Amino acid sequence: MENPWKTLSIQTVFENPWIEVTHRDVIIPSGKPGTYGMVHFKNKALGIIPVDEEGNTWLVGQFRYTLNEYSWEIPMGGGILEEDDLINAQRELKEETGLIAERWTEIMKIHTSNSVTDESGVIYLAEGLTQGETEFEETEQLEIIKLPLKEAVEKVMKGEITDAISIAGLLKVAKLFDI
Repeated sequence: MENPWKTLSIQTVFENPWIEVTHRDVIIPSGKPGTYGMVHFKNKALGIIPVDEEGNTWLVGQFRYTLNEYSWEIPMGGGILEEDDLINAQRELKEETGLIAERWTEIMKIHTSNSVTDESGVIYLAEGLTQGETEFEETEQLEIIKLPLKEAVEKVMKGEITDAISIAGLLKVAKLFDI
């Protein structure tokens, strides 16, 4: 389908190593002039759902500055756009949980909030797990829990997990595992 939006100008209003915020003058689909704000992410969102032979998974808890609240999530992080998604996902899983997986399956692609951002993500299922040491980044103060996958899905259904990538990934894996 042809794009009905026309971009007239783009002005960067803020930028840091992770995002760029732009103001755009546009012609909207009705043909009238308009404005649009957009957040460009400089990394790809990567989510990982590790599942062991007993049907357990791992969640990561941390205080999210943007929300001003504590959040339970699947292991995830930002992957460098120019690098391989799987290599970045493997690094994130090891960093946040200490886990190394033998088998990786891409289970879905996701756009996190496509009305204001171009952020895209990939979610993987990681199996054949071996426990190692975590390698937290200096911005991370994480709590890690291991629990049955079914309980993680119940946390989604009770509204205890609110992160969009975590919700999408856990519900997809629940369907794959017929939970």
